[in-house]
Amino acid sequence: MQTDKNWYLLESSSDYEKAVNRYEELKNAVKGSKEHKEKMLLVHLIADFESKQWDLPDVDPVEMIKIRMEDFGFNATTLAKEYGDKGTVSKVLNYKQSLSLTMIRKFSDLLKIPPAWLIKEYPLKNVL
Repeated sequence: MQTDKNWYLLESSSDYEKAVNRYEELKNAVKGSKEHKEKMLLVHLIADFESKQWDLPDVDPVEMIKIRMEDFGFNATTLAKEYGDKGTVSKVLNYKQSLSLTMIRKFSDLLKIPPAWLIKEYPLKNVL
């Protein structure tokens, strides 16, 4: 495990990868610890880098998922394998059900979409 890393603004993909890897090592750090403070700094550095690098269109979360599915050559079955329930994935992709927190986490990782883009509110269709 890396220790006492001096962090600076992330200026390259290499810097970004190092920061993300270090964050993964620290993600369960105890609040108030030195590691937790480092983790919180990394969150800001990573978010700043991503906001400058990713020029994502202003679309609702479901459309963003569909765009990224196409980018990666995925289909609903691919998402269902990641999430575990094809019926729920189908409902989400057809605006019949909102994304759950678990879906946001899994799809963010799978489709390389910042979670903040998936938590936006969007209208559902004919939900009773």
